[in-house]
Amino acid sequence: MSTQVKQNSKVSLFIPCLVDQVLPEIGLAMADLLRKLGYEISYNPRQTCCGQPAFNAGHRTEARTVARHFLQTFAEADYIVSPSGSCTAMVRNYYPVLFAKDDSLMTQVKSLQKRTFEISEFIYAENKVDQISGHLDLKVSIHNSCHSMRELGIDNQIEEIIRRIDGVEIFIPQVEHTCCGFGGLFSYKMPDIASAMAKSRFEAYNGADLDVLIVNDPGCIQHFRAEASSAGFKGEVLHLVEFLQKAMVSA
Repeated sequence: MSTQVKQNSKVSLFIPCLVDQVLPEIGLAMADLLRKLGYEISYNPRQTCCGQPAFNAGHRTEARTVARHFLQTFAEADYIVSPSGSCTAMVRNYYPVLFAKDDSLMTQVKSLQKRTFEISEFIYAENKVDQISGHLDLKVSIHNSCHSMRELGIDNQIEEIIRRIDGVEIFIPQVEHTCCGFGGLFSYKMPDIASAMAKSRFEAYNGADLDVLIVNDPGCIQHFRAEASSAGFKGEVLHLVEFLQKAMVSA
């Protein structure tokens, strides 16, 4: 996304359901990181789900109800930043699908599209990469979520951000990127297949002796952490913001 964020903008935190209910440390780490980068942040407690689960399950009416609430909640936000690529993609790419026949709401949707970012692309769009610093003597690798790659066009941005941390060795798997198997409702409807997909993805890191696998989506993180032991993966699985928080504390 090429939209340039205005300097001194206020950032509203868009906290996905999974972070709110299961992985709150990711939301706290993102808030801490944004403050370190000089932003004034806010959290609107009226926010709920973005509507992605209902949308993916084919319940368009229910998804619209939730999405309308989202539009109202963030109507006055300067910029909206989330630690989830999939939820960001829902707002940016699929709200226009939900409200394609509602001209009165499409203006709000188009405005929201320009103001909603996944955290790594926000750092990149804001030219804040050079403000990332720290030191960790760790060997790491990266799993970029499917939604971030396919829906948001996030590619090498995460690697460039991590390279700002001194002492870090980045392992690049020499295999094609594959899905971790989470896929939202997919991992609950098809648990055996989802588990096999996670093990297949972990194979890309076999023999690398990683300290940390850095991931940029909470759904992937939950799935990787659940499958790590059975796949023989002994490193930590951390969200990008958790890793940066740890690194910048050590700076």
